Amino acid sequence: MGEPQQTEMLIVGAGFSGLIMAMEARKRGITDIVLLEQAGDIGGTWRENTYPGVACDVPSHLYSMASHLNPDWSTAYAGGAEIQSYLQRVARDEGLYQLCRFHTSFRSARWDGTRWQVETGNGQRWHARFLVSAMGALHVPLIPEVPGADSFPDPSFHSARWDHSADLAGKRVAVVGTGASAVQFVPEIAKRAAQVTIFQRTPPYVLPRPDGPISPWVRRLYRRFPFLPRIRRQLIYTLFEFRHRAFRGEEKAVNFAMKMWREGMEKHIHDPREQAMLTPPYRIGCKRILSSNDWYRTLARDNVTVIPDGVAEIEGDTLSTSGGQRVQADILVWGTGFHVTDAMDRLHIEAGGQTLAQSWADGMQAHLGTAVAGFPNLFLLLGPHTGLGHNSVVLMIEAQVAHIGRILSEMQSTGIHAITPRPEVQEAFEREMEERHADSVWGAGGCASWYQDANGRVTTLWPGTVTEYRKRMAGAGLEQYRSLASDNA
Repeated sequence: MGEPQQTEMLIVGAGFSGLIMAMEARKRGITDIVLLEQAGDIGGTWRENTYPGVACDVPSHLYSMASHLNPDWSTAYAGGAEIQSYLQRVARDEGLYQLCRFHTSFRSARWDGTRWQVETGNGQRWHARFLVSAMGALHVPLIPEVPGADSFPDPSFHSARWDHSADLAGKRVAVVGTGASAVQFVPEIAKRAAQVTIFQRTPPYVLPRPDGPISPWVRRLYRRFPFLPRIRRQLIYTLFEFRHRAFRGEEKAVNFAMKMWREGMEKHIHDPREQAMLTPPYRIGCKRILSSNDWYRTLARDNVTVIPDGVAEIEGDTLSTSGGQRVQADILVWGTGFHVTDAMDRLHIEAGGQTLAQSWADGMQAHLGTAVAGFPNLFLLLGPHTGLGHNSVVLMIEAQVAHIGRILSEMQSTGIHAITPRPEVQEAFEREMEERHADSVWGAGGCASWYQDANGRVTTLWPGTVTEYRKRMAGAGLEQYRSLASDNA
C-alpha cells in the first residue's frame, strides 16, 4: 500500500464547493492542497446530470462565483453543459486541475489526535491537517424500493445516470416522480416519445420564469464593462431575497406567488378535474418550488398522461399503482431525486472513538452548518441548515468559505493547530434552528419532503435570508471554537 501521502488540506469533491474552498485556502497561505474527486473531471452536479433539458433554476449571473463572474452566459438560466464549461474554465484559469486526484473516491477518515488519516476507494492513504467535505447533497441518486423493479427490462435508469444510448423516439416512456429533474426532462422527451406516462404522488408548485437568450451585444457590453454583470448579479440577489417573504408566510408575497402559479397552470390546463389533480395539497414553499415555462404546456399534450398515484409494483414491462392502474412501458426513468439527509452520515468519519453517523444518530448537526463538535479541523460545505428555497446556494458556499478562511488565518496567526466547535455553542445553534423551523412552512406546511429527516426535523435548510447568514458567518470567529493546541502542539 505504500507510505501515506501528506497534505495540509484534503478537500473531498471538485464541484462549486471544492473549487471555491481551494481558491480561498490558497489565498490564506495554504498551498499544499489536494482535491479528491471520484469522477474523471470537475463539476459535481453539473458533471453528473446530463439529462435532456438540464438547467439551473437560479439565474446564470447569480449562479456563478463572485470572484469569477461570467459575462458570456448565453441565456438567463444556463443549461447544465454551459455551467460545466464555466467551472472547467475557472479550474483551468486558476490551476486547480493540478490539485485534483481524479477517479479517487473517499472511503474513510480517522482523526489520530494530530491529523486526519484518510483512506480512498482505490487504496491510497493520505494524512491531512484539515479535512473539508465539498461533496454536496445531490450526489447519491434515490431509487425507491418498489417490488419487482429489477424485473423491468432495460432501458431503466435514474435521471442523474441518464442513458443517452436509449432511443426514446416512438417509445412508451414511464416517468416516476415530478420533482425538479422531471420538470426539466419531461418537456424534452415528450417531443420524441410516442407516449409519456408520469406517476405523480404529490404535485409540485411550478412557476414560470423570465428565461430567454442574452443578446450578443449585451454580452459584448458585459465583457467591456465588467462592473455591469456584477450589478446584474446584485440586482438578482436582492430580488430573490424578497422571495423569502413568501416562505415566511407574508400574505402579499404568498398571494403573488400563488397567482403566478395558478395563472401559469390554468393557461394550459383547462379541465377542472385535471387542475385539481395538479393542485398541491400543502402550503406553497413546503416542498421545493419549481420553475418552468414548459411543464404545464407539456402536460396538456395528447401524448402525455399524469397518473396521480405512486408505483406500487413492477412486473416486467408493466407498472402498477396502489389504485389498480396498470401501464406498460418500453423505457423507465426514475425522476425520484437524491439521498439528502442521510447522504453524509454514510461516510465513515471518526474522531475520539465516535463516528459522524453515531454523532448524527438523532439527525444531522453542525455549528453554522459548517463544523461539527468533536471532529477537529473538519469543515462541511453545504452541510446541515445551509440549503435554500429562495436564492442561490453559491452565495451560501461563499459565506461558509469566507468564514473558514478567516478561521484558518486566525489559527495561523495564533499558532493553534486544531479546533472544534464548542459543544454549547453548537447546541444553542441547533436549538435555534429547531425553534425557527417548528412553525415554518417547511416544518408545518402540510407536506413531507427531503428537507426533513427521518424524525421530521428540518435539517437541510437555513430558515432566514442569505443576508442574515452572511452576517452570522462574518461575525463568527475563534471564540466559538475550542482550541486543541495544548493537546496537539
